[in-house]
Amino acid sequence: RKLKRFVWWVDLNHVVSDDPLHMKRSLLCLVLGGISLLMSGPLFAAEKTSENDARLKRGLARYPAADTNRDGVLTMSEATAYQRKRGQGKAPKSTKGSQPTPAHADLHYGPHERNRLDLWLAKSEEPTPLLICIHGGGFSGGDKRSYRNNSIVSKMLAAGISVATINYRLTDGGRNPYPIPMHDSARALQYLRHHANKFNLDPARVASTGGSAGACISMWLAFHDDMADLKSEDPILRESTRLTAIAPNSGQPTVHMPTFLKWFGVDSLVEHAGGRPLFGIPAGGELKLSPELDALMLDASPITHLTKDDPPVYMVYGRPDTPVSETTKSGVWVHHPRLGVELKKAMDQLGLPCELQYPGGPKVATYKDQTEFLIRNLTGQ
Repeated sequence: RKLKRFVWWVDLNHVVSDDPLHMKRSLLCLVLGGISLLMSGPLFAAEKTSENDARLKRGLARYPAADTNRDGVLTMSEATAYQRKRGQGKAPKSTKGSQPTPAHADLHYGPHERNRLDLWLAKSEEPTPLLICIHGGGFSGGDKRSYRNNSIVSKMLAAGISVATINYRLTDGGRNPYPIPMHDSARALQYLRHHANKFNLDPARVASTGGSAGACISMWLAFHDDMADLKSEDPILRESTRLTAIAPNSGQPTVHMPTFLKWFGVDSLVEHAGGRPLFGIPAGGELKLSPELDALMLDASPITHLTKDDPPVYMVYGRPDTPVSETTKSGVWVHHPRLGVELKKAMDQLGLPCELQYPGGPKVATYKDQTEFLIRNLTGQ
């Protein structure tokens, strides 16, 4: 049988996680998934570096600090992470109609510096529904401040819905791999539920939205089994992680490379810089897809956890469903509407409500737009 060459995901030998559930989930997925990828030989093309790419060579000369491991070679992953890190210190661009100041800013929902959230509270005598916004950035960049000028905040507040925007630990070159970003986001949700009375929130009506990585996290939380640990000494972790509805934008229902290849009908894809850090893999080199990595990618994929009791979804993609080839840019295929098409097929088979909007796609008849979907599912109006 001909082995396919994968260009993106790599060996799990160097995965490091401070989360005790990390390997437990991976082993469970390995056993239940019936892993059959007992492969040998190189499966991944070498990552672009300053030694084989002129742009990265110029980048290394101009920004030597981007070479984070100081080995004299700038990889694509290092360059992307450095660029995002530099952008995090900048204030969000000003746009018309900036949002009101949060009622509570930089609330600590956990012990780590990135475990912070901003909270806008809708005016109401009764407990209000809540929308949680999760930023994107390839799991290696981004910040909750990107929502400070997003109209979704004012639209929700006008409908009587409170809004929280959250930060989570970034992968930081693989130091904070999966499932840390997902677990941080889950804890933010649990924190808000735990303090529902304090903030006048209705813990039974909580939805999530986000773009790219934030969309992937939203889907993972929505489809994953409830993570509430009723025996935990931490009262926050006893709270439910279930959601009422989700509205992901340009999200990835899978981060499993063989699934990507199957959905796009190709033998390889251009490497995306966020892939290796998400699984704690060092940059550079040709590495093999191990059964352990295959299991971990499946566990990290929201669609793996999809069941009949999951909430409704309204997905939006900004690109038309054009063909994907082995040379398609990573920023295109990782946000491609084909991903939404495949998730909708799976949800339709389970009888779950799922709306999909993208240029050239079928018209959504049930709702005017994503905003109406969120308001109707959170308020019942």
